[in-house]
Amino acid sequence: MNLISQPAVRQEKRQSLERYYRVHAKTYDLTRWSFLLGREALVRQVAACSSPIRILEVGCGTGKNLLHLGRLFPHSQLWGLDLSADMLTVAQKKLHHQVHRLTLIQAAYDQPVEAEPPFDLVVFSYALSMFNPGWEQALAAASRDLAPQGVIAVVDFHDSGSRIFKHWMNLNHVRLDGHLLPHLKSHFSPQEWFVRPAFGGLWTYFIFIGRGARGGKAFCR
Repeated sequence: MNLISQPAVRQEKRQSLERYYRVHAKTYDLTRWSFLLGREALVRQVAACSSPIRILEVGCGTGKNLLHLGRLFPHSQLWGLDLSADMLTVAQKKLHHQVHRLTLIQAAYDQPVEAEPPFDLVVFSYALSMFNPGWEQALAAASRDLAPQGVIAVVDFHDSGSRIFKHWMNLNHVRLDGHLLPHLKSHFSPQEWFVRPAFGGLWTYFIFIGRGARGGKAFCR
Protein backbone atom coordinates (compact mmCIF):
# COMPACT_ATOMS: atom_id res chain seq x y z
CA MET A 1 0.00 0.00 0.00
CA ASN A 2 1.13 3.54 -0.77
CA LEU A 3 0.22 6.47 1.51
CA ILE A 4 0.76 9.84 -0.13
CA SER A 5 0.38 13.28 1.49
CA GLN A 6 -0.12 16.48 -0.49
CA PRO A 7 -0.88 20.07 0.64
CA ALA A 8 -4.44 21.42 0.39
CA VAL A 9 -5.14 24.66 -1.45
CA ARG A 10 -7.18 26.37 1.27
CA GLN A 11 -5.56 26.02 4.66
CA GLU A 12 -8.46 27.46 6.65
CA LYS A 13 -11.01 25.09 5.09
CA ARG A 14 -8.64 22.18 5.48
CA GLN A 15 -8.10 22.89 9.17
CA SER A 16 -11.84 23.22 9.78
CA LEU A 17 -12.62 19.88 8.14
CA GLU A 18 -9.66 18.16 9.78
CA ARG A 19 -10.92 19.26 13.20
CA TYR A 20 -14.41 18.03 12.31
CA TYR A 21 -13.25 14.57 11.25
CA ARG A 22 -10.76 14.27 14.07
CA VAL A 23 -13.85 14.15 16.30
CA HIS A 24 -16.04 12.03 14.02
CA ALA A 25 -13.65 9.55 12.37
CA LYS A 26 -13.89 6.76 14.96
CA THR A 27 -17.70 6.84 15.10
CA TYR A 28 -18.43 7.76 11.49
CA ASP A 29 -19.61 4.35 10.28
CA LEU A 30 -21.74 3.84 13.39
CA THR A 31 -23.52 7.19 13.13
CA ARG A 32 -23.86 7.93 9.40
CA TRP A 33 -25.47 4.75 8.06
CA SER A 34 -29.00 5.96 8.82
CA PHE A 35 -28.92 9.02 6.56
CA LEU A 36 -26.15 8.52 4.00
CA LEU A 37 -28.65 6.76 1.79
CA GLY A 38 -28.01 5.12 -1.56
CA ARG A 39 -24.36 4.15 -1.10
CA GLU A 40 -24.94 0.43 -1.53
CA ALA A 41 -27.29 1.07 -4.47
CA LEU A 42 -24.60 3.14 -6.17
CA VAL A 43 -22.03 0.36 -5.87
CA ARG A 44 -24.52 -2.22 -7.17
CA GLN A 45 -25.36 -0.05 -10.14
CA VAL A 46 -21.70 0.47 -10.95
CA ALA A 47 -21.25 -3.32 -10.96
CA ALA A 48 -24.15 -3.62 -13.41
CA CYS A 49 -22.58 -1.04 -15.70
CA SER A 50 -18.86 -1.74 -15.77
CA SER A 51 -15.95 -3.89 -14.66
CA PRO A 52 -13.33 -1.31 -13.64
CA ILE A 53 -9.70 -2.24 -13.13
CA ARG A 54 -8.50 1.11 -11.74
CA ILE A 55 -10.82 2.73 -9.19
CA LEU A 56 -10.51 6.12 -7.47
CA GLU A 57 -12.83 7.19 -4.68
CA VAL A 58 -12.65 10.88 -3.85
CA GLY A 59 -13.54 11.58 -0.23
CA CYS A 60 -13.11 7.90 0.58
CA GLY A 61 -13.44 8.51 4.33
CA THR A 62 -13.28 5.32 6.35
CA GLY A 63 -12.97 3.09 3.29
CA LYS A 64 -16.46 1.58 3.47
CA ASN A 65 -17.12 1.93 -0.26
CA LEU A 66 -13.61 0.88 -1.24
CA LEU A 67 -14.03 -2.30 0.80
CA HIS A 68 -17.26 -3.11 -1.03
CA LEU A 69 -15.81 -2.23 -4.43
CA GLY A 70 -12.75 -4.35 -3.72
CA ARG A 71 -14.95 -7.37 -3.04
CA LEU A 72 -17.01 -6.84 -6.19
CA PHE A 73 -13.91 -6.28 -8.34
CA PRO A 74 -11.20 -8.53 -6.87
CA HIS A 75 -8.69 -7.76 -9.62
CA SER A 76 -9.00 -3.99 -9.39
CA GLN A 77 -6.49 -1.44 -8.14
CA LEU A 78 -8.01 0.72 -5.40
CA TRP A 79 -7.15 4.37 -4.84
CA GLY A 80 -8.69 6.44 -2.05
CA LEU A 81 -8.27 10.19 -1.60
CA ASP A 82 -9.35 12.15 1.45
CA LEU A 83 -8.45 15.40 3.19
CA SER A 84 -8.58 13.87 6.68
CA ALA A 85 -5.62 11.88 8.00
CA ASP A 86 -7.86 10.54 10.77
CA MET A 87 -10.36 9.11 8.29
CA LEU A 88 -7.56 7.57 6.23
CA THR A 89 -6.16 5.93 9.37
CA VAL A 90 -9.51 4.17 9.83
CA ALA A 91 -9.57 3.23 6.13
CA GLN A 92 -6.06 1.83 6.30
CA LYS A 93 -7.05 -0.48 9.15
CA LYS A 94 -10.28 -1.52 7.46
CA LEU A 95 -8.51 -2.35 4.19
CA HIS A 96 -5.42 -3.98 5.66
CA HIS A 97 -6.09 -7.18 3.67
CA GLN A 98 -5.97 -5.15 0.44
CA VAL A 99 -2.59 -3.45 0.96
CA HIS A 100 -1.13 -5.05 -2.16
CA ARG A 101 -3.55 -3.11 -4.38
CA LEU A 102 -4.35 -0.03 -2.29
CA THR A 103 -3.10 3.55 -2.55
CA LEU A 104 -4.32 6.20 -0.10
CA ILE A 105 -3.76 9.89 -0.75
CA GLN A 106 -4.19 12.67 1.80
CA ALA A 107 -5.07 15.75 -0.24
CA ALA A 108 -7.74 18.12 -1.44
CA TYR A 109 -9.04 17.08 -4.85
CA ASP A 110 -8.48 20.41 -6.54
CA GLN A 111 -6.34 18.94 -9.31
CA PRO A 112 -6.18 15.56 -11.05
CA VAL A 113 -4.25 12.67 -9.55
CA GLU A 114 -2.96 12.09 -13.08
CA ALA A 115 -2.25 8.44 -12.51
CA GLU A 116 -1.11 6.40 -15.50
CA PRO A 117 -3.04 4.76 -16.90
CA PRO A 118 -6.11 6.87 -15.94
CA PHE A 119 -9.02 5.55 -13.89
CA ASP A 120 -11.86 3.40 -15.19
CA LEU A 121 -14.09 4.55 -12.33
CA VAL A 122 -14.17 7.70 -10.18
CA VAL A 123 -16.58 7.60 -7.22
CA PHE A 124 -17.91 10.46 -5.09
CA SER A 125 -20.02 9.32 -2.13
CA TYR A 126 -21.42 12.20 -0.06
CA ALA A 127 -18.26 14.19 -0.75
CA LEU A 128 -19.07 16.86 -3.34
CA SER A 129 -21.71 18.54 -1.17
CA MET A 130 -18.94 19.19 1.37
CA PHE A 131 -16.52 20.77 -1.14
CA ASN A 132 -17.49 24.40 -0.61
CA PRO A 133 -15.65 25.91 -2.33
CA GLY A 134 -14.12 23.28 -4.56
CA TRP A 135 -16.84 21.04 -6.02
CA GLU A 136 -16.45 22.44 -9.54
CA GLN A 137 -12.69 21.97 -9.41
CA ALA A 138 -13.18 18.41 -8.15
CA LEU A 139 -15.45 17.50 -11.07
CA ALA A 140 -13.06 19.11 -13.53
CA ALA A 141 -10.26 17.03 -12.00
CA ALA A 142 -12.39 13.88 -12.26
CA SER A 143 -13.03 14.57 -15.94
CA ARG A 144 -9.28 14.66 -16.54
CA ASP A 145 -8.62 11.59 -14.37
CA LEU A 146 -11.14 9.40 -16.22
CA ALA A 147 -10.10 7.05 -19.00
CA PRO A 148 -11.85 7.71 -22.35
CA GLN A 149 -14.51 5.10 -21.55
CA GLY A 150 -14.36 5.77 -17.82
CA VAL A 151 -17.35 5.97 -15.47
CA ILE A 152 -18.16 8.62 -12.88
CA ALA A 153 -20.50 7.52 -10.09
CA VAL A 154 -21.97 9.96 -7.55
CA VAL A 155 -24.36 9.68 -4.63
CA ASP A 156 -24.99 12.77 -2.54
CA PHE A 157 -27.43 15.12 -0.87
CA HIS A 158 -29.54 17.03 -3.39
CA ASP A 159 -31.84 19.63 -1.85
CA SER A 160 -34.21 20.46 0.99
CA GLY A 161 -37.27 22.67 1.32
CA SER A 162 -36.43 23.43 4.95
CA ARG A 163 -34.24 26.46 5.56
CA ILE A 164 -33.66 25.33 9.14
CA PHE A 165 -32.40 21.93 7.98
CA LYS A 166 -30.22 23.54 5.31
CA HIS A 167 -28.70 25.80 7.94
CA TRP A 168 -28.03 22.87 10.27
CA MET A 169 -26.40 20.90 7.46
CA ASN A 170 -24.30 23.92 6.53
CA LEU A 171 -22.98 23.96 10.09
CA ASN A 172 -21.82 20.41 9.35
CA HIS A 173 -20.10 21.57 6.13
CA VAL A 174 -22.85 20.28 3.79
CA ARG A 175 -24.50 22.40 1.08
CA LEU A 176 -28.01 21.44 -0.11
CA ASP A 177 -28.94 23.70 -3.01
CA GLY A 178 -29.65 21.25 -5.82
CA HIS A 179 -26.49 22.50 -7.51
CA LEU A 180 -24.63 19.25 -8.14
CA LEU A 181 -26.93 17.16 -10.33
CA PRO A 182 -27.50 19.78 -13.08
CA HIS A 183 -23.74 20.30 -13.35
CA LEU A 184 -23.11 16.56 -13.59
CA LYS A 185 -25.76 16.14 -16.28
CA SER A 186 -24.33 18.97 -18.37
CA HIS A 187 -20.63 18.08 -18.03
CA PHE A 188 -20.78 14.28 -18.25
CA SER A 189 -22.72 11.90 -20.47
CA PRO A 190 -25.60 10.68 -18.24
CA GLN A 191 -26.17 6.93 -18.18
CA GLU A 192 -28.52 6.70 -15.24
CA TRP A 193 -29.69 9.14 -12.58
CA PHE A 194 -32.53 9.65 -10.13
CA VAL A 195 -33.59 11.75 -7.13
CA ARG A 196 -35.21 10.19 -4.05
CA PRO A 197 -36.84 11.70 -0.95
CA ALA A 198 -35.43 10.93 2.50
CA PHE A 199 -36.99 11.04 5.96
CA GLY A 200 -40.46 11.93 4.75
CA GLY A 201 -39.18 14.51 2.30
CA LEU A 202 -37.06 16.53 4.73
CA TRP A 203 -34.37 16.33 2.07
CA THR A 204 -33.64 14.56 -1.20
CA TYR A 205 -30.59 12.68 -2.38
CA PHE A 206 -29.51 11.63 -5.86
CA ILE A 207 -27.55 8.98 -7.70
CA PHE A 208 -25.79 9.82 -10.96
CA ILE A 209 -23.78 7.51 -13.19
CA GLY A 210 -22.20 8.86 -16.33
CA ARG A 211 -19.24 8.89 -18.63
CA GLY A 212 -16.84 11.62 -19.61
CA ALA A 213 -17.44 13.83 -22.63
CA ARG A 214 -15.93 11.14 -24.87
CA GLY A 215 -18.04 8.38 -23.31
CA GLY A 216 -20.37 7.37 -26.12
CA LYS A 217 -23.51 5.23 -25.95
CA ALA A 218 -25.49 4.29 -22.86
CA PHE A 219 -24.34 1.15 -21.14
CA CYS A 220 -26.31 0.56 -17.91
CA ARG A 221 -28.74 -2.32 -17.78
